[in-house]
Amino acid sequence: MPLGPTDALIINPQTGEKSHDVKAPAQKSLHVAVIMDGNGRWAKAKNQIRTMGHKAGVDALKRTITAAVDLGVTHMTVFAFSTENWRRPEAEVNDLMGLLRAFIKSDLERLRREGVCVRIVGQEEGLPADIVGMVNEAHEKTKDNSRFYLQVALNYGAQADIIEAVKRIATEVRAGDLNPDDITPETFGGYLSTHDLPPLDLLIRTSGEHRLSNFLLWEAAYAEFVFQDILWPDYGYEPLKAALDIFARRDRRFGAVEAGHVKPAF
Repeated sequence: MPLGPTDALIINPQTGEKSHDVKAPAQKSLHVAVIMDGNGRWAKAKNQIRTMGHKAGVDALKRTITAAVDLGVTHMTVFAFSTENWRRPEAEVNDLMGLLRAFIKSDLERLRREGVCVRIVGQEEGLPADIVGMVNEAHEKTKDNSRFYLQVALNYGAQADIIEAVKRIATEVRAGDLNPDDITPETFGGYLSTHDLPPLDLLIRTSGEHRLSNFLLWEAAYAEFVFQDILWPDYGYEPLKAALDIFARRDRRFGAVEAGHVKPAF
């Protein structure tokens, strides 16, 4: 199903003339973020090495992307590698980077053909040079797609992202290009790496943990949270649908008093 602008038949009420408006409004966005947690515990439960858990996690991501499109999600942000993950054993970090390389090589062309726009946000500093090149290639090849938006947070930490935004704002204020009185939550959000995505609607964390782990701290201010006990490698259509069903029953008030102020549009 197309998620970007589509042709719409317009009839002029005065003349009866028919025309196609190629700038018809796009479908309302539904932005879901996922903390993909539990790969290591999944592997341990099966007496396998952690690498096998991460590999199964990549397969779960592929299933979940397909499910997200089927279930009406328009934008998905997944937490692939945090700035804190460098503290893990070197061998595990190398395995994770290897899986990212394999995922891009094997799936980028398919994602491009299927209309998926891929963006990767986070700090380039510290990443292997070839990974940076592959990230840039993924963005360049899919930047014009609009059926589904996949954002992968790689070497990402929300606190670091906020600090970088503050530095850019301070630089502009010092240069006289920005008046401090003009800084609002909306303008501040424009300096974050996630600035060109719609507001976050739902944040999911798997594996039964109940914390954000430095992920989308600013963006999650009015998001709904769903924590699920399932380990990430077992994720797919049914768990995602269950999370969306919970979300659909929530009353999103955004600070208002009356219940039912805003309901999910799906």
